[in-house]
Amino acid sequence: MQDVRRAAVIGLGSMGWGAALSLLRVGFAVAGCDVRAEILQRFEEAGGKVCTTPAKAVEAADAVFIFVVNSSQAEDVLFGENGAANAASAGTVFLLCTTMAPSATISIAERLEAAGMLVVDAPVSGGHLKALSGEMTVMGSGSEAAFAKAQAALDAVSAKVFRLGDRPGPGSQVKMINQLLAGVHIAATAEAMTLAAKTGIDLQTLYDVLRVSAGSSWMFENRGEHIVQGDYTPRSAVNIFVKDLGIVTSEAGRSGAVTPLAATALGLFKEASEAGLGLEDDAAVAKVLAKKSGAVLPGMEGQT
Repeated sequence: MQDVRRAAVIGLGSMGWGAALSLLRVGFAVAGCDVRAEILQRFEEAGGKVCTTPAKAVEAADAVFIFVVNSSQAEDVLFGENGAANAASAGTVFLLCTTMAPSATISIAERLEAAGMLVVDAPVSGGHLKALSGEMTVMGSGSEAAFAKAQAALDAVSAKVFRLGDRPGPGSQVKMINQLLAGVHIAATAEAMTLAAKTGIDLQTLYDVLRVSAGSSWMFENRGEHIVQGDYTPRSAVNIFVKDLGIVTSEAGRSGAVTPLAATALGLFKEASEAGLGLEDDAAVAKVLAKKSGAVLPGMEGQT
């Protein structure tokens, strides 16, 4: 097994940032690329190599993580001007960590493989704290050769790697289902907390009870705390779930599946985005329900 010790991370958002720091922590030389100058400065201070284009980032990398927002951005950083695919050496392994429609992932993977690259379809889960600690879950699919070359890098960023198939595609399919559940759970958390506020239940007390009761979920434990604290700092923004649940409902429509809960949750996220909350934490969908209900949540104007 080849021990990869040179990596690049393209996209230093909450998950990419955590992955890059996890790689540095175990001794990788890591090149980071992002459009935000302040993030690049922080990355340099953390010990990373700063690159302003994807092409520069991959020049000496054996493993390249793609952590951009959507498939359009992935295509741009890979195949656009100063894209990574043209600058990488043949045999470089690309880990596609962006949440994309499975069809988009397959298309991008085929283009990379045609250029002589190895590819792991590698969407991740676990939130920004798991990313920082190197304990993400990877929903992976790809060839044996791709996994072998990426093994050391995957070990650095993840606690569990599921190998779901020998071709790109299944990883993105499983992540899509994960996002269906995650989005619906966030919407349900927002609804529950808003109802509690409207009926006069102390939100901290409710949270303490429910997080150890049958109605809890990982999303309730995580996003419920954000609502109780009135903290809508974006760990994962509302607009992310506009995209992700859009993928769910679109792919479901193509396959003939019926997803009424996902469609309802998507409508709520869209409403929050249109209300100017798109860049806030995705728990901010609770504000939409609270406003409609005449309830006041922590952090909302009018709180007493």
